[in-house]
Amino acid sequence: MEQFSIFIVEDDPWYGQVLEYHLSLNPDHQVSRFTTGKDCISNLSKKPDLISIDYSLPDINGMELLNTIKAYDNDIPVIVISGQEDISTALTLIKKGASDYFIKDDSTKDLLWNAVNHAKERKSLKKEVETLKEELGHKYDFGNAIIGKSPPMSKIFSMLEKAVHTNINVYVTGETGTGKEVVAKSIHYNSDRKKKPFVAVNMAAIPRELIESELFGYEKGAFTGAQGRKTGKFEEADKGTLFLDEIAELDMSLQSKILRVLQERELTRVGGHESVKLDVRLIVATHKNLPDEVKAGRFREDLFYRIMGLPIALPPLRDRGNDVLLLARHFLDDFCKANKLKPINIAQDAKEKLMKYHYPGNVRELKSVIDLAAVMCSDNQMTETDIYFTNLTSDSSFLNTEKTLKEYTTDIIAQFLKKYNNNVVTVAKKLGIGKSTIYNMLQEKEITIS
Repeated sequence: MEQFSIFIVEDDPWYGQVLEYHLSLNPDHQVSRFTTGKDCISNLSKKPDLISIDYSLPDINGMELLNTIKAYDNDIPVIVISGQEDISTALTLIKKGASDYFIKDDSTKDLLWNAVNHAKERKSLKKEVETLKEELGHKYDFGNAIIGKSPPMSKIFSMLEKAVHTNINVYVTGETGTGKEVVAKSIHYNSDRKKKPFVAVNMAAIPRELIESELFGYEKGAFTGAQGRKTGKFEEADKGTLFLDEIAELDMSLQSKILRVLQERELTRVGGHESVKLDVRLIVATHKNLPDEVKAGRFREDLFYRIMGLPIALPPLRDRGNDVLLLARHFLDDFCKANKLKPINIAQDAKEKLMKYHYPGNVRELKSVIDLAAVMCSDNQMTETDIYFTNLTSDSSFLNTEKTLKEYTTDIIAQFLKKYNNNVVTVAKKLGIGKSTIYNMLQEKEITIS
């Protein structure tokens, strides 16, 4: 186990020995004792996990030593021990960054022991958080998070590589379910901000009257129920990345306030007067066409140009060819691992069925389809009968009406012709039938083109 390094700075030899002996009772503690502040400062490069200092040292007082330690490394916990009880001094030291302030008496060594244990717990939690962030970073490596080898996705990977090397704003577009948030996280966790917060906000999911306080925070008493200060999403993302999903849903009255925050790089909490400086990388996403929203007067032109940055347009799944099978395999392996199932094979007829579907719900829909198929299949073999599609854009009464197979076929082809602008070649490819079949039906007027 890694030892916990403790510095004791105490000019009284007897008292210093008492503290050193007491803390050394734990074999996991590595205790170093110094009699002057300068000796402590010259050894800070050893990176102690906690420092206990006497307030009254012969060469430097506690306040100066605390400031020097905090200037060197603000994360080192510092505990000040004094021979006199002085409330004003104690408060000043706490404000300057001291973790605690103890009076020299019979209970000091026990209080110090407890303080060390708390510092060890904080170190352990911090290490755990850093480990989780590293795991997140690995999870969102481009090759792990974004699956695809199709030409459209090759262009996306090229854009992502450009995005991670600067702090330029990123503007992600694409249909619902194409993976806009996954792209945003991948950019963040591959950038130099990866150890700082990633904060995601879905603008469409927050009631209009709460958006301002959610984004900018508020002060105590700003409105009824504001019983204390609340940090907003912009502040939470400081030094990191803020992802505003469905930004086209943002109310016009808030657009001007966001524009000001982005321009000034500072904000004022609701009900407050103090300006808070910000360093935030912004990524926005929408499934709508923002230029059209600007023309329609629903989105500010100046805000559009402010957030535009690097545009990344995610292709719909139906345009990604064999990526469908790569994603299906990825989702199936993940599902089996999460549910402790044996590996499941995807039969050829299942692959063909997956490739013929048009996926209006995109990658998100494919994942749901694969998860269900994994549950429905038998003998670790997924066949076409295990795959169920729910097309919400079609007529819900389609299968409730009794028709012949030929009538159903005619309806399906007519629906696909309408969907793909009467492109016979495309429809034939999507449905896996010959072009002549469609041309013959058109000639016999079994199908009409509108």
